[in-house]
Amino acid sequence: MMGDSIRVALAQVMPDADIAALAAQSAAGGADVLVFPEMFSNGYSRYEDGDHGKAAWIAAAEPLDGAFVERFREAAIKHGIAIVATLLETGTEKPFNAAILIDRKGDIVLHQRKRHICFFDNPEDACAAGDRSEVAILETAAGSVAIGLMICMDREFPQVATDLMRAGAEVILVPNSCRLVCDPEVEDVRLAGTRATAYQTVTCLAVANYPSPKDDGHSCAVDELGRVVATASEEPCLLIADFDLTRLRHSQKQEWFRRKR
Repeated sequence: MMGDSIRVALAQVMPDADIAALAAQSAAGGADVLVFPEMFSNGYSRYEDGDHGKAAWIAAAEPLDGAFVERFREAAIKHGIAIVATLLETGTEKPFNAAILIDRKGDIVLHQRKRHICFFDNPEDACAAGDRSEVAILETAAGSVAIGLMICMDREFPQVATDLMRAGAEVILVPNSCRLVCDPEVEDVRLAGTRATAYQTVTCLAVANYPSPKDDGHSCAVDELGRVVATASEEPCLLIADFDLTRLRHSQKQEWFRRKR
């Protein structure tokens, strides 16, 4: 890995995967940050039909200061790597589909709730939507990097990426859970949309999806001009992607008119 790059590890795994082992493997491979798929606390599971099933699903939501998040914080500290953990987060009236960025000291430096929930289908019709997007500065081996988070369908709505762009994001990390590879017209819709968003906002994007048979894998990373940096197959894997920070920052200066729109 070049000294002026940030290395991202995308954990294309099921929720029974060993978090500590993945953190250790990622850190040993020089990764600065490890990203898990969407709502990892329950594997983006559907709730059983009926009020009882829905209530039980909601009751399993996790607080930010609970044991589930603590596992990620401990792994981050032990292996010296930042981690994007995802969970069904406890809420006052409804739970949230949430992602947090934990730095290598184990501190939560960014907390993002999914803004565009799938309100039309189980399970997210039981969730509340987030209302803002923010950026955090993550300290890496290459220095400070401005990080933003989007969750799955958030990447399909321009205003979310635009908000992060205006906040100064350099790299956007995207926990995901869906099947979008085999569209008859576009083929990999997720990759096409990710490339377009990266180009329009001049930011690097990395998407971590669940493997087959749950979803269709194909986690991916694209640079600030929409060029594909890395893609995965359908199988469980740890996908590694390097983003050249020098080139990214040069591109953002050169394409300043998009960043200022």
